[in-house]
Amino acid sequence: MAVTFREVVSSTQWDEHMLRWAPGALFQSWSWGEVVRALGSSLWRIGIFEGDRMIGGMQIAKITARRGPFLHVRHGPVLEKATPVLWRTITAYLKTRAKEENAWFVRVSPQLEDTGTHTALFGSLGYRSAPIHAMDAEQCWVVDLAPSPDELLLHMRKTTRYEIRQAEKLGVQVRMSTDQKDIKEFLELYTKTATRQKFVPHQGITEEFRAFAPTGRALLFLGYHEKKLLSGALILFVGNQAIYHHGASVYSKVPVSVYVQWKAMLEAKKRGAALYNFWGVAPENKPKHPWWGFSQFKKGFGGREMGFLHTQDLPTSPLYVFPWVVETIRRITRGY
Repeated sequence: MAVTFREVVSSTQWDEHMLRWAPGALFQSWSWGEVVRALGSSLWRIGIFEGDRMIGGMQIAKITARRGPFLHVRHGPVLEKATPVLWRTITAYLKTRAKEENAWFVRVSPQLEDTGTHTALFGSLGYRSAPIHAMDAEQCWVVDLAPSPDELLLHMRKTTRYEIRQAEKLGVQVRMSTDQKDIKEFLELYTKTATRQKFVPHQGITEEFRAFAPTGRALLFLGYHEKKLLSGALILFVGNQAIYHHGASVYSKVPVSVYVQWKAMLEAKKRGAALYNFWGVAPENKPKHPWWGFSQFKKGFGGREMGFLHTQDLPTSPLYVFPWVVETIRRITRGY
């Protein structure tokens, strides 16, 4: 049966399929599409059908960047069952859409296992490894939440377990919130964190919270000691995962940040999440990587690394060489 592509307008239909096939595909969730639109980008939710049966889908955003316009399919396409023939059909569709939108390339990051077979498949279809670093939790750290709280503590690094108990003794308080008023307090702390740690702050955190919080799929965890806000985390609940998507803190000898994560893990377990996803981590063999420090912090909670195929670019114009050069230089100069 021939495969067809058509826009999906039902949020229920979209999330029911996409998050069943790819439970951790945050950027393919309906709510994330609303974030993209709130930030001013064009976005299409394209379902892939065999007859009337949806067998896949992809949220396609058009990014108009100074380095060149492109179509972006983050954490996708998502497929019920991937085959080389289906990928060939999808690739042809994306090429056509890119030319219609005057995009220089298409960037995809499906959550596929990083194997030689997948690398060879994408290479045969005209894709090439993207010049960017491992974004979008391509290498992430996850903790299985099935064990009891005592067992979770037992699997942690000794110092992390000690700091959780120390925070309890020192009277650290963690408040959960879905109140839009609290995002301002978090962002003030986040700005201080970006300045201290010298990273480029993410844009759209307010829009992200507005899209996910009303349905209970975003929670702010705010950690206080002696009534002073010292740490915060924005946790998103997507599919079977609780995702630690943004964090903020000020330097303190009191281990508030560790306790915030612990309380977030307990809440995720209470909600029935299978995994607590600490999001991106640095490669194990790169101690000078910009993420090395907070990667070690994340790994202190126990768990395991989960990795996916590196982001793939599909050039659709000779002008692709310009963003390739810009992004290659940017990656190298930033130490990735």
